[in-house]
Amino acid sequence: MAQRADLPDKLYFRIGEVAKLTCIKQHVLRYWESEFSFIRPQKSKTNQRLYRRKDVEAILAIKHLLYDRKFTIEGARRHLKEEGVGESLPPPDPDVVAAAAREEAIEHMGEEVVKARGKVIDLYEEKLLGLRGELTRFVADLDELEDAEDAQEKEG
Repeated sequence: MAQRADLPDKLYFRIGEVAKLTCIKQHVLRYWESEFSFIRPQKSKTNQRLYRRKDVEAILAIKHLLYDRKFTIEGARRHLKEEGVGESLPPPDPDVVAAAAREEAIEHMGEEVVKARGKVIDLYEEKLLGLRGELTRFVADLDELEDAEDAQEKEG
């Protein structure tokens, strides 16, 4: 069954789409239209029901109240009137929440790895520059020794 966030981003849904998204049979959806006044799908030119996103969310809330929380139709109607659809929707699927949290943690870890990699590169760059300086001095010292040896050979 779709959660609120899982609904496709579109303006209208035909009754067959709503039935698939909510796992509610079409005849039950039509019955709920008669029981819950705020579910009022528009009709197309061909007289097909066109549900808006808010209608589908209301259907998900009704399903949760009736099937999961065992409300009566009258109890669900009263609860929706007092609390609203947003408060009556089923809680998010823990697996979906966990997957989103994992994804966010991995993304955050990736950012931290990039920062750490930059620090390591900077550190090694500094060390390499220091070694380069030492090697340059060492080569200069060798050149001086070689020059001194050459000078001694010429003298002696």
